Amino acid sequence: MLAAAGDVAEEHGARTAGVWLAHQARLERPEGRRLQQLAEALDQRWHRVASALLAGEVSRAQAEAIVAALEALPGDLDREVRARAEAHLVGLAGEFGPAQLRRLGQRILDVVAPAVAEEHERRALERAERAARVRMRVRRQDLGAGLVRITADLPVLHADLLYTQLHAHASPRRDHLEQLAHVDRRDPESGERVPYPTLLAQGFCSLLERLPQQAAPRHGGDAASLVVTIDHDRLAEQVGVARLGTGHAISVGEARRLACNVGILPMVLDGASQPLDVGRTKRLHTPAMRKALAVRDRECRAEGCDIPAAWTEAHHQAPWSHGGPTTVNDAVLLCSWHHHRAHDRRYDTRRLPNGDLRFHRRT
Repeated sequence: MLAAAGDVAEEHGARTAGVWLAHQARLERPEGRRLQQLAEALDQRWHRVASALLAGEVSRAQAEAIVAALEALPGDLDREVRARAEAHLVGLAGEFGPAQLRRLGQRILDVVAPAVAEEHERRALERAERAARVRMRVRRQDLGAGLVRITADLPVLHADLLYTQLHAHASPRRDHLEQLAHVDRRDPESGERVPYPTLLAQGFCSLLERLPQQAAPRHGGDAASLVVTIDHDRLAEQVGVARLGTGHAISVGEARRLACNVGILPMVLDGASQPLDVGRTKRLHTPAMRKALAVRDRECRAEGCDIPAAWTEAHHQAPWSHGGPTTVNDAVLLCSWHHHRAHDRRYDTRRLPNGDLRFHRRT
């Protein structure tokens, strides 16, 4: 049996029994400490495991796995339940190795005391949820070159809610999430496969642009909105830049595209920098219009694209900046990717006889 008494160390002038054991057995000190902890647990608490180890019924590695599982049991557990758990794990040692015993030990209460296991799990989850609410964080780091790094420590529930949305945006036609890692999307410009993390990032951007204004808390008497300021002539001529209310700049092409979506509040200025228009009501397609467009188009109208209507954006074919109307006849549904192309001056857009749009990169 492994030595567990502190007087062994004292007799030989060692700081701890683990240090003495490591020296005597020519072991590294961490290994000596592990053996000392195992010896103390077997000597003081888990006598059935100790007997099985002495009898050669379990190996030292199996004993360590069993003891680790038993030590992790709730402190207020009845002695009888603890004894049943110990006996059951020792019995399993004749069939399973250390790795399997560690996994089985994590759910041992489900076997020997199911009602106790459920109550223990409930309390553990409540503690974890309270701790998560205190520890959750969101941080921002400006990387330059138009990129910002957002890192978030989120509760499991909200992380799963987010990823459910991102998976749907990245691959809305997939039925099984386990297939998502094998999605093969190609960049139409380079022909390169788009990495799945990039698809998720695209989905995140699309999700943020779709957030309904009504869902945001009211701030200063109005719903929180991101204001984009731009000169009317530059918007019409597609030159210059637009400014966000945060002070950052975006291209005019992005500003024109955003004029089709909710969640962004454009402020268009005349030559004297006086507001010509603040708001979006007359440019937004109503829910009824969206339903009519979904019935008519069914999916993204870019040639060859099959993104469903639910994940598309209503695009003004006659640009709002040129006085285009907000009607069903003038609108066409485009996925976020092709909506970007529609407002990118590097692309020509041609309407086909069947109503689809064909994009061609200018040379």
